[in-house]
Formats: sequence, C-alpha cells, structure tokens
Amino acid sequence: LTCLCSPFAEKTGKVLGEFCRCYKEQYGVALFNSVRYEIEGNGGPQAQLLHRKVPLEDHVIYSGNIFQYIEDNKKWRNRFCVVPHNYGLVLYENKLAYERELPPRVLVNSAGYKVLTSVEQYLELVNTSLPGVTPKSGHSPILKCPTDFPLILWHPYARHYYFCVMTGKEQDKWRAVFQDCVRHCNNGISEDSKVEAPAFTDAVRMYRQCKEQYGTWDMLCGNQTQVLSNLVMEELLPELRSTIGPRLKGKAPERQRTWIQISDAVYRMVYEQTQAQYDAAVARCEQERPQLQSTIRTDMDQIITSKEHLASKIRAFVLPKAEVCVRNHVQPYISSILEALMTPTSQGFAEVREVFFKEVTDMNMNVINEGGLEKLAEYMEKLSHLAFHPVKMQSCYEKMDQLKLEGLQQRFDVSSTSVFKQRAQIHMRQQMDDAVHTFETLLHQELGKLQGKDDLCKSIQRILERVLKKFDYDSSTVRKKFFREALLQITIPFLLKKLAPTCKGELAKFQELIFEDFASFILVENTYEEVVLQSVMKDIMQAVKEAAVQRKHNLYRDSMVMHNSDPNLHLLGEGIPIDWGEEYPGQPEPEPAGQSDRRRRAKQVVSVIQDDEGALPYEMGSPQPQELQDPGVSPSSPDGAMPRSSLLASPVPGADVPSGAEVPHATPRSPVLASPGASVPAEPSLQHAAPASPEGQADVPAEVPHVTPASSPAQVTARHQPSDPEMGEDVTPPGPPQPRGTTESGEGVQTEF
Repeated sequence: LTCLCSPFAEKTGKVLGEFCRCYKEQYGVALFNSVRYEIEGNGGPQAQLLHRKVPLEDHVIYSGNIFQYIEDNKKWRNRFCVVPHNYGLVLYENKLAYERELPPRVLVNSAGYKVLTSVEQYLELVNTSLPGVTPKSGHSPILKCPTDFPLILWHPYARHYYFCVMTGKEQDKWRAVFQDCVRHCNNGISEDSKVEAPAFTDAVRMYRQCKEQYGTWDMLCGNQTQVLSNLVMEELLPELRSTIGPRLKGKAPERQRTWIQISDAVYRMVYEQTQAQYDAAVARCEQERPQLQSTIRTDMDQIITSKEHLASKIRAFVLPKAEVCVRNHVQPYISSILEALMTPTSQGFAEVREVFFKEVTDMNMNVINEGGLEKLAEYMEKLSHLAFHPVKMQSCYEKMDQLKLEGLQQRFDVSSTSVFKQRAQIHMRQQMDDAVHTFETLLHQELGKLQGKDDLCKSIQRILERVLKKFDYDSSTVRKKFFREALLQITIPFLLKKLAPTCKGELAKFQELIFEDFASFILVENTYEEVVLQSVMKDIMQAVKEAAVQRKHNLYRDSMVMHNSDPNLHLLGEGIPIDWGEEYPGQPEPEPAGQSDRRRRAKQVVSVIQDDEGALPYEMGSPQPQELQDPGVSPSSPDGAMPRSSLLASPVPGADVPSGAEVPHATPRSPVLASPGASVPAEPSLQHAAPASPEGQADVPAEVPHVTPASSPAQVTARHQPSDPEMGEDVTPPGPPQPRGTTESGEGVQTEF
C-alpha cells in the first residue's frame, strides 16, 4: 500500500502548495475585516438568552455495548463504546478494559461520515465508489450482518466501520448518537476564530472556483486538516481510480475490499502531509500578523478609501450585468427557496420549544410531588444537559429531513441539502442549551427567596414563561439570519458561475487600482464577489422581511425590539457554572472506607442518556457473548475469533491509537450495563401543550407579548400522575477520573490519521 501511495504524494504537495498561497492571500483580508469589525462594532440585535461557554466539560454523552465487525478475522465482536464530551467514538475491548484504563481498540472522529441503517444502502454506495466493479447476482456481497439492525459508518475516502445491535429500538438510539457525533464533528471549524476560520473557508471556496467548481460542497466537514484532506482527495480520486482500478484482482467483493483499503491508505498519507504543510502555512501567517495589524491600525482610513474606490470601479463594470442576471434567473425563485427552507426549519424550532416546555413542566410536577427542593437538584442536573440528549432532541432534528429543494436543487447547482440541514440542527441544539442555561440561572437566583413547595412551583412556572418569551425572540433572530445566509449560499455561486464568462477575464485590469502597500488587505476577486452579493442582497432581505410581515412561521418583524427586562442577567451568566449536585446534595449514601475520593471524582461524569428498556437481549441471563458469527464464515474457519488476550496485545490493523491522544475514562452508570435481567420501567408519555409562541404583528408594542401557558403545573398535577422523565444519570459509581486534554473540536480523538 505504501508503494501504491507514493506516486500521489507529489501531486498532493502541488495541490497543498497552491491552496496555501490562496490561504495567505485570504488571511490578510480576514485580518483586516476582523480589525475593522473590532473598531466599528456590530449593530445587530442582542440575544436575550444566555450562552454557556463550556456545556459538556467532564461529561459522557453515552456508553454501552455494541457489536463491531472486525475485518481481519471476519468476526463480530462485542465492544464497549464510549462517546465523551468531544463526540469522538471510543471503542474498548469490553467494559472491564475501560474501567481499568486500558488503551481503546479504536478511536473514531466521525467528520465526513454518513450513518447507514441498512446493508442495501451501504452496498449501493460501495458499488458506485468503484465503477465497473459490481458483484454478480448470487455472489456473496462485501458485507453480511448477523442481525436485522446494522449501523454502518461510511466515508467516501477513509475506512468504514460496521456495527450491529439486537433490536430496532437500540438501533434507533445508536443511530441518534452516531448522527449527533457526525453533526458535531462536521462542525469542526471554530467560529470563535475571527481570522483563521474565515480565511480558511474563503480560501477553500476560491480554490474550488478556480477549478470551475461552484455551489455547495458536502465535504466541508471537520477541522481544517480534514477539510483540506477532502479537498485533495477530490482531485486525486479520478486518477486513483484509473490507476488502481484495472490492477485489482479477484472477485468483485474482494476487489471492493482492496479498493477501500487503498483509498484509506492514500487518505492517511494525504492527511499527514496536509497537516504538516497547513500547520506550517498557518505558523508563517501568524508570524507576520503583528506587522500586518500595525499597518492596518495605522492606515485604516486609507485602506477603506482605497477599497471603496476599487469597488466603485468594479461596480460600474459588473453591476448592470449582475442585475440583469438576478432579475431573470434568481429573483423569480427566491420566494420558493425561502418557503422550502422556512417550513422544516420553523417546525424544528417549534419542536425545540415544545420539548423544553414539556421537560420543565414534567420536572415541576415531579418536584412538587416528590419532595420539593430536595429533589430539585436531581432533576436540574438532568435538565441541564437536555440539548445534548441525542434521543430527546431527535424529534427536533428530524423536522429538517423534510427539506426538499426539488427542481431548484439542479437549477442552482446545490449538490445536497445536508449542508443546510446540519446547520439548522446545530442552531436548534444551541437554542435549546441557551434556553436551559437561562432557565437554570434564573431559577438558581430565586431559590434563596422561596418559602416551600407552592412558591417553588410558581417560581418555576413564572421563570419558564420568561424564558419562552426570550426563546421566541432569539429563535426568530437566528432563523432569519439562517434564511438569509442559506439564500446567499445558494444564489451567489450560481451568479458567479453565470457571470464568469463575461466578467472574470476582465478583473485583472482592476489590479492596478490597488496600492502596493495595501495589496495584502484588498483583493480584486473578493471585491468582485462583494459587488455580486450586493446585487442580490436587497431582494433576499426583502423576501425575509415580507415573510415576517405575513406572520408566517412565527417570525418577528425587524422593527420589533425586545426590551431587556433582566438587565443583570448577562452578568449572572458570566459567573461560576452552577453545580446542582454539589450545592443541593440529597441524602448521601454510606460510603465504604477509602471510596470517598473516587466517588467525588466520579461525580463529574454524567451519562446524558438514560436507557429505559433494561439490559440488551445479549446481556440477559448467562454471560454475554463476546462475538457473533459472520454469516459468510463457518465456525471451523481458520479465520475464527482471536483470544481476548491476543486482541489486547496486538491492536486491530487500521485501528491504532495515535500517539499523544488522550482518551477519556468515565464510568457512567446505565441500565444498559446493569446486572443481567435488570429492568427499568419505560417513561410514561405525558402530553403537554406548550404556550403558543407569539407572532409579529403590525400594532404590537416594542415589548414582546407576555406568554401565558394553557394550564399551570398545579392544574396539570391534578390531571396527571407524576412521571419520571429520565434525561440522564445523576449517580456515578466509583471510577477512574476524567483526564484533561480533550477538546470540544474533537481533535483529541482522531480516527487513525
């Protein structure tokens, strides 16, 4: 494989060299924009909800047993899978290996992967990845699953991962967890970086446009190194297929397996080379940054004047052509695109609101019926991680699956709607966490003033109403911004492609209008794109404004400004994070001697998901099986399962742990891992009507209307028995501490790059 990869290293170097030159140009522009923004500020609407800085520090999303297919011996082995706070998938030999802090078998960063739940879906993708190689009917396919509930992680370039479970309900649960991991890891470029992130994304866009590739790109997934590796692989793949494809031997399934291994090997080589060259390019730019910043701050007015002069010349040349193109090819379709975006997105945010309302109302009922303040900490600890509960949030995320652009997708060269779906889903999760964080901050402030259960009930209800008003306002702001960005993301590449034949070749003559001293901060290509953007921006703003005026989808008008009724709220949000378990502990259980330190450390780790169906079928009764037989391999096959000691001694090929990677160790207590036959009653289903979100109206005052729920918790309690909504674990058995060093970006848990 190394010999096969080496011819592609030279071409990889050329692609990376060209990209790094483009990145250096965009870095200066991004730095200028950042300094200018810092000086001039932003006049946009202020968010009403609080934002949590580190929402999942020292927590585990999920842990449980799952069967994994081991390719080297063609066996299905039972693995213990942990999903830590950075959303990497960490697979251990078993739970005991995890508790003993042994190295994991596999670390997976799921950026760029697709979660498949049927072998047929997978085979279809595999058959199209290498044209001309399709198994004949009657021949064994590349993969057989021993159960009817597979879970497959597929990547166009990297290795694939095969899992299965025993029931449909477990498949749904793991699918929600895997999709959450993919969603989070895909969003790997931090928005906190005001220079490097925009410089990188602009460089990617400019590079692809130079190659005549306009429109959205599905593989803008992961951190910068992963995205750039995908960019290189996109160029290498045709040559790789034509070079390697004819040399593959054996039957079709065997050729497909070999192709996947070769593609993965080339991807690893590209990833390592990319990481080295990109890091070096960033280091060079950072070294020049102080000098560039000094020039910007000294000559800011001259740079702005020079840029405006350039823009006026380009505008005079481009704008008449752009306006005709917008009028004939874009304007008639803006309302259709907007409606297609608005319906599923607004339904998703409405579902977020409903889930939040239901969970808080359930908590209020249970706290009142089960002990008041003593039980509050237990339920608040669970509620605080609602936004990161993959299963409870799934109903919100699924609303975006309805997004269909139909014929518009081909007209505007939108390869897939997944970019918009994932972006909207990330906004939903953020809004849910902001609402929860604001609620717990306001409730924490009120606790010292309460006089018993009745006061607690009324305070929770009153705070819920206040938070829902803030949620409605922020939700409207976030959605309108998302709609504008999505419309630009769809229409601007289309316009650039349409205008390229008549405009792009003439741009070189404008280069002489830029002073040499300012050439690092003003680029003709970027200014040209800004002019094209201005040609369509007015129509997009008007379309979104009209949607708000028509009171569709509960959007507020731009003229409606919510007065801040909690002027000190944002000061409260900057304080020390609330630890409900520490501040309001319940009755402590007697601890064996020597266990207090371990138990105190273990309290930091909370499993966000509570399994409500007891032990898995393969965990009940006698000892759980360590492997499932591959339907395509006989029990007497020499490829039988290796002993556990052998597997621990020699890791699976392709699943080695990268040097320096720190692996989280936490021992969440979950019924999935309970003693055989353990059973947890299913959560009762209670229907609650959330207060209707207010709609923007012409004669509404500046203050957002007060929201009043249909019934108070006291009335609901009279009609319903208290439920036991399990959103997460609040008790953790003694276990090893959570090590430091993992990051929210997921870079601490790489696949095997």
